[in-house]
Amino acid sequence: MPQPWPRRRMAENQQERGRQKAPQYPIESVDNALRLLLWFGDHRQIRLTDASSHLGVASSTAHRLLAMLQYREFVRQNPATRAYEPGPALSTIASAIVRQVDVRTRVRPTLERLNKEFGETVHLGRLDADTVNFLDAVESSRAVRVSSRVGKVVPAHATSSGKAMLSRLPPEDLRELFPDEELEAVTANTISTRTRLEQEVQRTRKRGYATSQEENEEGVASVAVALESPSGTLYCLNVSVPTYRMTATLRKEIAESLKTAAEELETNLV
Repeated sequence: MPQPWPRRRMAENQQERGRQKAPQYPIESVDNALRLLLWFGDHRQIRLTDASSHLGVASSTAHRLLAMLQYREFVRQNPATRAYEPGPALSTIASAIVRQVDVRTRVRPTLERLNKEFGETVHLGRLDADTVNFLDAVESSRAVRVSSRVGKVVPAHATSSGKAMLSRLPPEDLRELFPDEELEAVTANTISTRTRLEQEVQRTRKRGYATSQEENEEGVASVAVALESPSGTLYCLNVSVPTYRMTATLRKEIAESLKTAAEELETNLV
């Protein structure tokens, strides 16, 4: 069974580091601190005993490393569990990098290629909590077309884009985003219960893409595929089509093209 994407990405990065030549004068304490930070890519919390075991050092040494990381706000200690979690400094650095690199600039050529391939409107979206923020689009030139949604924020459960990105989250995170069983119905076809959303998200995980049939807007069908940047931000590629033009064959062709495009883009995003 293939590993989930974040875990697979971490494993690939570790393999790449293993192929790199170690510095001539390594500083063990710095290396151990960095190893702890990298470990958060695969663990939501780290206990002192886990850190000690992972690094192969005494508990007192692991405690000093974590204390320094906590002092610089790279980690914080959960007062209830006493376990260590990612701190605000990590988020600050990641956000600064994201601001410096415009994701839209990197993805734009892919949007244009997909628009040329299918002649339909193509969107780039980002998951923001339980909503989708549409960042960019290339609109179809056809007389009857789906208009651009750039700048709009829509409920994630009511779009193929949202369902695609939600499929990358662990089940417990999905339940945190949707604590209530009843969900807002944007149209008559919108998923309106968390139970049904969980079923649809599971189906999306298995096939690698999500679909929507007038779930957010009447007369509009769409296909979306999620992609995750190494920093953990979830994006999606979406092709939106008037329902009368969306056939089963076209839906499958769009899904395959989107999956290929997403795989190509993931390694180039921040």
